[in-house]
Amino acid sequence: MAGTMKAAVKSRASPRSTEIRSVPIPEPGPAEVLIRVEVSSICGTDVHIFDWDAWAQARIKVPLIQGHEFAGRIERLGSEVTGLDKGAYVSAEGHVACGRCHMCRTGNAHVCKTVSILGIDRDGAFAEYLKVPATNVIVNDPDLPPELATMQDPLGNAVYTVTNANVPGKTVAIFGLGPIGLMAVSLCRAMAAARVIAIGHTNRYRMDLAKEVGAHHVLASKATLVDEINDLTSGEGVDEVLEMSGSEQALRQALEIVRPAGGIHILGFYTKDVTIPMSELVTKGASIHGIHGRLMFKTWEQMGGLLKSGNVNLRPLLTHKFPLDRYDEAMDVMRSGNCGKVAFPMEG
Repeated sequence: MAGTMKAAVKSRASPRSTEIRSVPIPEPGPAEVLIRVEVSSICGTDVHIFDWDAWAQARIKVPLIQGHEFAGRIERLGSEVTGLDKGAYVSAEGHVACGRCHMCRTGNAHVCKTVSILGIDRDGAFAEYLKVPATNVIVNDPDLPPELATMQDPLGNAVYTVTNANVPGKTVAIFGLGPIGLMAVSLCRAMAAARVIAIGHTNRYRMDLAKEVGAHHVLASKATLVDEINDLTSGEGVDEVLEMSGSEQALRQALEIVRPAGGIHILGFYTKDVTIPMSELVTKGASIHGIHGRLMFKTWEQMGGLLKSGNVNLRPLLTHKFPLDRYDEAMDVMRSGNCGKVAFPMEG
């Protein structure tokens, strides 16, 4: 498919430096599909790349089209692709695994050692078109609006974390009220957690959103937090902690508030090494679980059912929409924290 398209390209190894350019429309390989993007949305990873922090400097090779959260329509099929149709309404799993290694063959493709990620290691979805392996394509429910379908990649992170914690009937504390933490709040309510305690920092906007999507209690992460949790739980602590903030203080507080034999499930990404009192973890008999990405493709199947149920309240989380031409403005809103999800609907 000859021609050019509009795309947000990280053009230089420096902060900001993302340009809206006209670039060639990608040509899908035999086992790939070309997708016309209807809407994409910003992930926290995109902010790391935009800011060009230490992680981005070590990982990203420029030029790069960013973005891995999207929904759209299949425009072209590679010559070897079967089981998909032109015009199908789709999203995609952003982790592209090798399919051959020990991890891939034992149900752990999400941690394949040679995985490459859309919008990070290969060109992504902040564009009018992108190409992805056909095996990564997810056919969306036709009743799922595109502005919600674009949230499935981060929602999958939340679903994996919440299901790993096995929350029905439990008291759950969630540290970090970014978009994925807020999704986890809604999921915990949808999956019958007995009590959901959302813990933010100082961002009133997101703390209010946590209440809107179902938190029973919304607390600030401060020196008195542990005492407040003990008061709410009659001194027992919480059954499960979902740590989504990437804060060392939060991780330490998580260990203090989790009850003996409870679980701490960590999705947060830490920019430096952290220390915690391991003896306390041992004597409590508590467990720490690292959560990365989504289980391929079990989490997508679970997520599809949860969305179909109508019990997961995501609509309040899409708070801002911008045309791709206003990329810098959209990123500034995302960086401010006074938002939920920020999306780029594509013209036409």
